[in-house]
Amino acid sequence: MAPRVKLVVDSTTDLPADWLARWDIPVLTPFVNFGEESFPDDGVSLTRAEFYRRLASGKGLPSTSAPAPGLAQELYRRQLKSAEHVVAFSVASQFSSIYNTMRLAAEEVDPKRVTVVDSGQVSMALGWMVSAAAEAAERGAGLEEVIAAALRTRDRVRLYAVIDTLEYLRRGGRVSTLVASLGTLLQIKPIIEVNDGIVTTLQRARTMSRGLQSLIDLAHAQAPLERLAVLHTNYPDGAAALRERLSDIAPENTILVDITTAIGTHVGPNALGVATVRKVS
Repeated sequence: MAPRVKLVVDSTTDLPADWLARWDIPVLTPFVNFGEESFPDDGVSLTRAEFYRRLASGKGLPSTSAPAPGLAQELYRRQLKSAEHVVAFSVASQFSSIYNTMRLAAEEVDPKRVTVVDSGQVSMALGWMVSAAAEAAERGAGLEEVIAAALRTRDRVRLYAVIDTLEYLRRGGRVSTLVASLGTLLQIKPIIEVNDGIVTTLQRARTMSRGLQSLIDLAHAQAPLERLAVLHTNYPDGAAALRERLSDIAPENTILVDITTAIGTHVGPNALGVATVRKVS
């Protein structure tokens, strides 16, 4: 039996490809632009390894741009062929114009049958919300319950990360040259939290190892965990080591994710993070 509700997401969701295939979730991809070259953020047209090679060799930052509403319209119409309703989940609207793209497309296609949810999150913090919604839809849930499943997960999700270098934030104008240079001098590694579209600096570590310990402590504070994703930017060895150090609290379904290049543009390589979902008490 076909689900009553089907989903659409954007690529910052970072869900594994086999999960997307299982739930038949199409992905709306923003674009990463290096000069005159433009690549969809799908990890195929421009691999993660090639993206970071270009990022390291370039003087400026690549730009990112939202897809045209017409691309979202195509995905909605496709999903509506076999479902009563479509729910589209977007990255936090504060971070990208993708939410607005999805909203405009929904108004054009059928606002009564397409609902757009501003997740307030990114990467697998958003991915875990979508997973809960997809599991509800798979059980045959209706529109309200599918959205409620995602929002219940959002209440329990946390996204923490430690950034290895301030250089890419400086290039993108997120921090001043002075702050970035001091950060390099002092080896400052900011530990951040993303919540409700706001990025908060929780701590500043002097070394990556101390930043990593802070990340581990934050993850342990959320235990017991229902779900865990270990996140990285082109740093698989670091992610595997972090996964090992979290083995005492990691659920069996823990995954490692090389996060979207749309985020990697701003944080640079060698960042590590966790997206946790606390168990229902």
